[in-house]
Amino acid sequence: MNEHDLDVLDEIQRRVLWLATRIVDAANHDRDTGDGVKVGGHQASSASLVTAMTALWFAHLDAEDRVAVKPHASPVFHAIQYLLGNLDRSYLPRLRARGGLQSYPSRTKDPDAVDFSTGSVGLGAAAPLFAAVTRRYVDAHFGARQHSRFVALMGDAELDEGNIWEAVADPATTGLGNVMWLVDFNRQSLDRVVPGIRIDQWRGQFEAAGWHVVEVKYGRRLAQAYARPGGTALRDWIDLMPNEQYQSLFGLTGPALRRQFLDGAPDGIAGFIADLTDEELAPLVTDLGGHDLAAMLDAYAQCDAVTDRPSVVFAYTVKGWGLPIAGNPRNHSALLSTAQVDALRAEHGLTTATEWDRLDPASPAGIRAGERREALARAPRPRSLGVTVPESTGVRTQKPVSTQEVFGRVLVELARDPQVAPYLVTTAPDVATSTNLAGFINRTGVFAPTERRSWSQDRMLRWTESPAGQHIELGISEMNLFLLLGQLGLSWDLSGQPLLPVGTVYDPFVLRGLDAFLYGTYSGSRFVVAGTPSGVTLAPEGGAHQSTITASVGLELPGVTLCEPAYATSLDWLLCDALGQIAQGAAPAATAAPAEDGAYYFRLSTRPLDQTPFEAARVRLGDAVLRRQVVAGAYRLVDAHQAHPQLADAPVVTLAASGAVLPETLAAAAELAEEGIAAHVVDVTSLDRLYRAWQRTLRQGVRTATVPSVPGALRAAFGDRTPLVTVHDAASHAMAWLGSALGVPAVPLGVDEFGQSGSVRELYELHDLLPGSIVNAALAALSLR
Repeated sequence: MNEHDLDVLDEIQRRVLWLATRIVDAANHDRDTGDGVKVGGHQASSASLVTAMTALWFAHLDAEDRVAVKPHASPVFHAIQYLLGNLDRSYLPRLRARGGLQSYPSRTKDPDAVDFSTGSVGLGAAAPLFAAVTRRYVDAHFGARQHSRFVALMGDAELDEGNIWEAVADPATTGLGNVMWLVDFNRQSLDRVVPGIRIDQWRGQFEAAGWHVVEVKYGRRLAQAYARPGGTALRDWIDLMPNEQYQSLFGLTGPALRRQFLDGAPDGIAGFIADLTDEELAPLVTDLGGHDLAAMLDAYAQCDAVTDRPSVVFAYTVKGWGLPIAGNPRNHSALLSTAQVDALRAEHGLTTATEWDRLDPASPAGIRAGERREALARAPRPRSLGVTVPESTGVRTQKPVSTQEVFGRVLVELARDPQVAPYLVTTAPDVATSTNLAGFINRTGVFAPTERRSWSQDRMLRWTESPAGQHIELGISEMNLFLLLGQLGLSWDLSGQPLLPVGTVYDPFVLRGLDAFLYGTYSGSRFVVAGTPSGVTLAPEGGAHQSTITASVGLELPGVTLCEPAYATSLDWLLCDALGQIAQGAAPAATAAPAEDGAYYFRLSTRPLDQTPFEAARVRLGDAVLRRQVVAGAYRLVDAHQAHPQLADAPVVTLAASGAVLPETLAAAAELAEEGIAAHVVDVTSLDRLYRAWQRTLRQGVRTATVPSVPGALRAAFGDRTPLVTVHDAASHAMAWLGSALGVPAVPLGVDEFGQSGSVRELYELHDLLPGSIVNAALAALSLR
């Protein structure tokens, strides 16, 4: 790139710096929020990436490239999108306002096109790595897509996050030559200037994982100075200078800067810089490579040349570059004063009348912006897969069976469907066999970029590894599981190919990956995850392996539908429905449930259950009605009046349960009948769908000042408003709200303490889940009428 082009890019980056700074300033000083709460916006953290991002968008990226932007650099991203013509001017003063620009880049909430949501430190950085894993899978199965580079811009403090190194170390992420991470190495975190320089440690960790490492430490001024006689000593001094001392130079000028720079310097350095004026010295010794456009573009080219492994670029920068707060150890949350903004506006040759203007389209900078807009334009991509997932695979069983086993069977049956099978992809963090994915894997194989010979003699474990495999095996990292699921669920956009992603994990360890789970759903990703086995029903494993709050997590996570079926056919229906909705993208699914835009979380068990009660309900209700109610969230498994006509005038109670505790609930209903009490039994298959239905009616009532009604799904399953007992192998409060929804007295039973080892019966006794306790709870509920 010649000097003219660099001058054009420099003009662009100066305008980007101004707009990013002013976007934050307007949010804090021009807009009256009415509540006195600081808006914030990270002017200093944005400024440190202006050069790197200008070089990317205005000289390096192609339309198919995908970029995750450092959260605190969101004002820079929006300034660039505005200059490219992709963002309306009206949004610029609306950072962190309702309906405006989000605090951090968001796929689902920002008005301009964001590739990866960022905000939770470390996750946005790792997401492009797993997007590249997804692209490698898509290319192998559906033909090579147009080449994409997956880029992550991150702060150096993000390398303190453990999930970064879990992602780097996973075998599934090796050999991805289309990945580049760019570390904004400004050596400052939120609270301090980071003491010492950890670059050697980080370089070693990346290289040990097979990454290509590039350092961009010096700009052209320093590079030229180092080439002069005596320049090696200058370079050694700057390299050895304590980080805190170097950072302090940015807040100094004139003789004070010279004295600070020479403090502790070896002999000869003072003489080397003696012929430099104070005005010449400052830009020389603070000439960092991360603010040199040519140096950054050269680093990007070096990464492009390495095609067999990921690359990481350490770009040395200063926090607050180009601003009066540059290098200040307390500048993380600092805001420029109005006077400082006025001075900066004048320095950039702007006025209050022109400060929001785009680049003159007839100027070299404006022409470059127009060219880049065309070069980066993308065609919209359909979310729909264009295939129909069957309503059921017809899985049937004559003997007791667990939902975990049925889950594996359903996937195997779907793998036999020629329409659906090509798009199924499974993944697990080293728990595939123990979560019943083995049958699917034996049929479809394990995905590997190249064919690998299998040495296993086990006929039950035929893990053929090849590019045709449809299971991606991960190391033991739940964070990586949810990061990969999140990117598989966005493959329609990032790789031009919708998929049907399914993951499994031990249910207690959903919480280990919760941040990445939330990240994926916040990004609008769609996938199925099965947490199995769950609850204290995993009795001998003890408290460390017994999940109690995961049902509450599934219920409360936005963009997630929790399902906890107890019986084989209900799981079959619910899983097919979930995959069917994912296949249809944003279009409504042909089910009783409303269209859902998100992920599906199945909480499953290894406890075999007798299927007879479900089959009896099937005969009583018929498949059409029963399936509709199962998918809607609940159905009446036992109607006490039909089962016990002699109890027509008896007291009535309803026992509602989810999952593995249905046998105890049914036994309690039978015992109550013997005592002259009619007990309906409701199988709650999706607390989530019931809760959302209730909340919709409540909110409608609140907003229209009308009396809210009981939603249809609750009416169909519960009928009359009778006293209620809820039974759950999870925290008792997860189902306790049903009493409020139905307007009846309720006694919730569940697991509200850490579990311990024992038999199922012993642990159910400990947590009041045996039939006798359920009976007593029913009597208590009846007494509250």
